[in-house]
Amino acid sequence: MSIQSKMNRWSAVGRFYMERMGDYGELVTIELAQARMELAREVIALVALAVAGLFALSFSCIAVLATALTTPYFVQVSWAIAGAWVLLCIISFLVVRSQKPARSFHVLHDEIREDLRVAKEALK
Repeated sequence: MSIQSKMNRWSAVGRFYMERMGDYGELVTIELAQARMELAREVIALVALAVAGLFALSFSCIAVLATALTTPYFVQVSWAIAGAWVLLCIISFLVVRSQKPARSFHVLHDEIREDLRVAKEALK
């Protein structure tokens, strides 16, 4: 293969990528807006869930403690509630650690990967 044909192929690949730069820019802005909206929606939902859950569990614990106040099992009930909270924290931690992280900018990543594959095939 001659140097001229290699230069022509590299030039074609370079033009291809220069034309795609505008598309990449548009994809970045679109995916950034989508990621921002998804993040805001998830954060708001998680905060609402956390606040509501904490109030519900706190008042449930207070009700159980108030019920057990006049019984001889008050200390055991208090420790059982504390143990349940610790267990809930451990389970929550394990669930958070086991979740797959969100994939932001996956469309842009897939487009760039496909373009790189096409460029490799064109340069063979």
